[in-house]
Amino acid sequence: PASSLLTAEAMRAAGLLLAWALLHPAGTQQCHLASPGGVLRFTDTHAEIRVPALHRVPSSLDPLYSLVRRCLDLIQQNPLPTELLRAALNDPGSVRTSQVVQYELGYVVCAAVALLFTVAVPVAGMCFCYCRSRRRCGGRLRAHRRSLGCRRHCLLACLSLTSLVILTSVICAFVTSQRVKGQMEPGLGAVPATLRTLRQHIDNVPQGVQMVVDQFEVPRQQIISDLGGLSRSVGLSVHTQLKAMTYAALADLQDRAGDLQTSLHHLQILDKTVRVLASARAELELALQERRRRVVALLDDPRCTSCASVLGRAQSLELGADYSKVPSVEKVLKVLAGLPRSDFAEMIRQGNGTFNSIPELAVERMAQVIQDLREEMALMTEKVQSIANSFPLPDYTRPVSEALEKAEDRSQPYLREVQRFEQYRWIAGTVLCSIILLILACNVTGMALGAYGLSKREDPSDYECRGEAGAKFLLVGVGLAFLFSWLLILLVFTTFLVGGNIQTLVCRNWVNQEIYKFIDTPGNLPPSMNVTRQLNLRRDSNLSAAYRECKSGSGLWEVLQLDRSYDLDEHLKSPKYMADFQKRLGDFTARLGEVRLLHSEGRQDLETFARSGVDGVDYGRFQEEMKNPVVQTSLPALARSLEGLQKMQRNGTVAGRLAAEAQALWQMQNSTVQSQEALVAKLGESVQFLSRLAPHLQERVKTTLATTASVEARLPVQAQQILRQEIGCFTRKELRYFAQYLNWVGQTLREDVASCQPLATALDNGRVILCDRIADPWNAFWFSLGCCTFFLIPNIIFAVRLTKHFRPIRNRLISTGSEETCPFHIPRVTALKL
Repeated sequence: PASSLLTAEAMRAAGLLLAWALLHPAGTQQCHLASPGGVLRFTDTHAEIRVPALHRVPSSLDPLYSLVRRCLDLIQQNPLPTELLRAALNDPGSVRTSQVVQYELGYVVCAAVALLFTVAVPVAGMCFCYCRSRRRCGGRLRAHRRSLGCRRHCLLACLSLTSLVILTSVICAFVTSQRVKGQMEPGLGAVPATLRTLRQHIDNVPQGVQMVVDQFEVPRQQIISDLGGLSRSVGLSVHTQLKAMTYAALADLQDRAGDLQTSLHHLQILDKTVRVLASARAELELALQERRRRVVALLDDPRCTSCASVLGRAQSLELGADYSKVPSVEKVLKVLAGLPRSDFAEMIRQGNGTFNSIPELAVERMAQVIQDLREEMALMTEKVQSIANSFPLPDYTRPVSEALEKAEDRSQPYLREVQRFEQYRWIAGTVLCSIILLILACNVTGMALGAYGLSKREDPSDYECRGEAGAKFLLVGVGLAFLFSWLLILLVFTTFLVGGNIQTLVCRNWVNQEIYKFIDTPGNLPPSMNVTRQLNLRRDSNLSAAYRECKSGSGLWEVLQLDRSYDLDEHLKSPKYMADFQKRLGDFTARLGEVRLLHSEGRQDLETFARSGVDGVDYGRFQEEMKNPVVQTSLPALARSLEGLQKMQRNGTVAGRLAAEAQALWQMQNSTVQSQEALVAKLGESVQFLSRLAPHLQERVKTTLATTASVEARLPVQAQQILRQEIGCFTRKELRYFAQYLNWVGQTLREDVASCQPLATALDNGRVILCDRIADPWNAFWFSLGCCTFFLIPNIIFAVRLTKHFRPIRNRLISTGSEETCPFHIPRVTALKL
């Protein structure tokens, strides 16, 4: 009954521990394989045929550009002439001049002003030349007035200010002209280059898609590399997470085995020692009675002097502890006879070795599934190849490529003409700007010489050569202004007409998308210019919609007209490729935790030890008996007393007998009593160990048996849980690698290889080149040159009027050799000698 009760309690404890283990599995919330998958690096395969986006570059001339655009907005306030453009594109003969004049009314007014300037200024110049031939314009002042100084300074200030404005304008004209020249050549060269890049981009879509698919080698190699270390990582993870529990159970089992062997040893010592002590007591009892009788008789002898004081101790000389009264342990030893029947040390060593071999066992049992997964990766490569095989673009991009090639060929002659016209413009602009600088040089030189001559002239009517030279320099500048003004106004108007219409007709409507709306409206373009058909766009789409979709990063297959719809996202779903890979990992199972810690013989040994009655022995009786000495009276003390009495005796016979009795007591103490005391000390060690172990024996053995059973049951369950967890972590990690690849494929196809964004980028680049980099400095050039031209009129007026102030005043007659003075000498009167 006791054995069955112990077994029932142990099984109950093991069941509770197993239930706890199942409800609280170790490490279920963490992945122990490694950190989350790293970032894969893919090769950029399409960089050489990418259309770079151009942007407006901030410039110090931006305020001037903005001013010119506002002026053009005032000149041309009409919106895009859709009706006029429709008629011009579809039926050029139906365009009426009145319609063009009505739209270009602002430019017509400017043309009238330019024509008036072209005629009026040369006519004014001829009139000025005629007046100079009649000595009327640019001559001398007739009378000296007090206000002449103020008027002269005012004219000097006005001419200086006018020259400063002209100088600023001509510098701006020089800078903008050079900027136009610097931007024109690369800008014109960018047109065929961009068209050619777009055509290459479209033609290379199949190769680009194949190169993207070939990049699957990056995640494939990474996954294969991870597969190589999966099995050992799983085994190490199982071993690491379960070793604390297993080692604790083995240590506990080793402690119980040690308790069994040590207890058996001490019980054997206890039984043997008690038997020896009981036998020795019987022998000691006879010798002690004889020794007491003789010592008492000697001390009672009348001849013994002062012996009465020791007689009482001698009479009490008797045995103390009686170990025949302590409980017997023979029954316990009979139960434990033959134990331990099993080798606990070897059992623990085997259990420890089996548990430590889990990593190698995992490598062995997962070898086949690892090989299957490697073969699955080869099949996955073929599945990924279907992305390139099913890509629909190569059959539908031919019209776009042909349209771009045709545009590239047809643009070449026009671009060469534009380049030639720009060369002529730059030469004419440079020459005329240089002439304006020459005029300004004449103004500055004339004002400097004239002012210096005035400062050196004491009398206003005196002739001064430097003042005269200053006047002539001013007149040379006036002559140059009259001579080249009509060329200046012609260059200004020509460049104004071209640049202004580009800005108001093209750039302004390009920015606000009006050009796209005009192209999208049916009937505006002739059938030969149908952009939707030439570019093979979707029938439900147009240029504006295609531009917006391309701008937002859509793929070519999303804007082109295809026979069937193509959903890239559907082709890039991870389960389509990784389902079999996941299934193989998900279906894999392996028993990695089958470790036998305690065999049946060892369990029976511990159960026998627990029910042997070791804890039923009354060890207190042993301890109480051990408190009693072997002999009640101390033999050494009695012997020393007899030796003291010997010295006090006068009778030699009594003294000799006392010495003999003392010697006999010392011999009994050293031979018999001390040996029994040593046995009692040895007995005390065993009793102390057994008394400490006995109260906890049942609980410890029961706990050890329950823990061992629980660990043996938990190890396979938790090893399987850890295996599933680690495989799940591995699967998620590899899926992240594959998801990175699929995301990169989608992003690369949409934004690079098969993206239609280069089309939108090319259109935006065209606007930046034409409007921001060419039209803005072009318009700033004619604006600056126009300011120079129109400010030549006040320059002429101020220079002609200032010329008179640098010449002598005609209110006195002086001999200057000038054609305007008539020398007259009055003869001096002299005295006559008589």
